[in-house]
Amino acid sequence: MGQNTTSKIKKTLLILFFVFTSFIVLFPFYVMFISGFKPASELFSNGLNVSMALDTLTIENYIYLFTEGKEYFRWYFNSIIITIITTIGSVILSSFAGYALAIYKFKGRNLIFGLVIFLLLVPVDILMLPLYKVMIFLGLVDTYSGVILPFIVTPFVIFFFRQYAIGLPKEIIESARIDGCTEFGCYARIMAPMMLPAFGAMSIIQAMNSWNNFLWPLIVLRSNESMTLPIGLASLISPYGNNYGMLLTGSTLTVIPILIVFLFFQRYFVSGITVGGVKG
Repeated sequence: MGQNTTSKIKKTLLILFFVFTSFIVLFPFYVMFISGFKPASELFSNGLNVSMALDTLTIENYIYLFTEGKEYFRWYFNSIIITIITTIGSVILSSFAGYALAIYKFKGRNLIFGLVIFLLLVPVDILMLPLYKVMIFLGLVDTYSGVILPFIVTPFVIFFFRQYAIGLPKEIIESARIDGCTEFGCYARIMAPMMLPAFGAMSIIQAMNSWNNFLWPLIVLRSNESMTLPIGLASLISPYGNNYGMLLTGSTLTVIPILIVFLFFQRYFVSGITVGGVKG
């Protein structure tokens, strides 16, 4: 068997593997999408399944969602606002910290970086109670700020930007300083554009984490009007009544914002993750 034939077989097997993996990943979304067009009576009698009888499909669930689901769109709006602020704030502030740890030499730099590494090892769940007490003390319970502030800067994002910034050419910064550029100007005009892959990768990850965050908003938010989508959709299933039709259609629409974010930043995602993971 020639080398070309072996290479083609390996390539074919690799393609089949990725196709099979993609099928496994996308199959639940297919079931969710199809079930959103089924009447509630069929969902209760047959449960979630892959059957798609055209004569039973209906758009009643979507009509109900857009006409009666005022609470759902309030949850949608809350999630969008929280996700946008968290994502933008996280990548900007964390990039400042990571850039400083990578470029500047100052007393205590290694200690600070060691603390960042240590915080990466601390489970977030054990911080929920002290964070909640802080939110009560600050009067931020049941507010956007209470959801956003505790996690707007995370050790993982700082670590990623630090690793990425280490590989940036320091000579450019020195040249800019000689030309009279300020330190912030060096960052904003020269280094930040070179870090666009890192910004793209972290924007996707932070947006997904914020959009899907369930535990912390569940703890800090109280009123129905301030709920985010994960909490609101979970509240549709209770011992007192189940609205599976709205749950499935609403869950289908929740994929759209993250899909848009990924399509917008996807050209930076792979290069950002690859380079940021190996530099330093």
